Amino acid sequence: MRTDNLLSQYNRTISTGRVVPNSITAKEKENQPVGTDTFSQILQKNLQKTEGLTFTKHAQQRMNQREMVLTDEHMEKLDEAVKKAGEKGVRESLILMDKMAFIVSVPNQTVVTAMNRQDMEGNVFTNIDGAVVV
Repeated sequence: MRTDNLLSQYNRTISTGRVVPNSITAKEKENQPVGTDTFSQILQKNLQKTEGLTFTKHAQQRMNQREMVLTDEHMEKLDEAVKKAGEKGVRESLILMDKMAFIVSVPNQTVVTAMNRQDMEGNVFTNIDGAVVV
């Protein structure tokens, strides 16, 4: 029996009820024209290119409620603070900047929540493993 036939016998889709990401087989990769990528490869590359911080819906709501406005300069400082925290291995960081505080998921580069000076006073910050004062 040829190897191709043997592999095709065992290369069947099994339904588990779960969604599994698409992947291409070695044979499909061989037949793929040079210089072209599959959709999933292009998507992954674009996701990796995404730069800058994102804000959760919760963080956006808190900023609106607390009338917090971030300038371009604030965003640059916040981005730099997240980079510094990442360089030190911090995963969840408290960032203090210009009478504002942000809890940031460093690996995801996502601001989880935000508060102004009034909301910071008397507050206990939990579930963080580092802080950056800007």
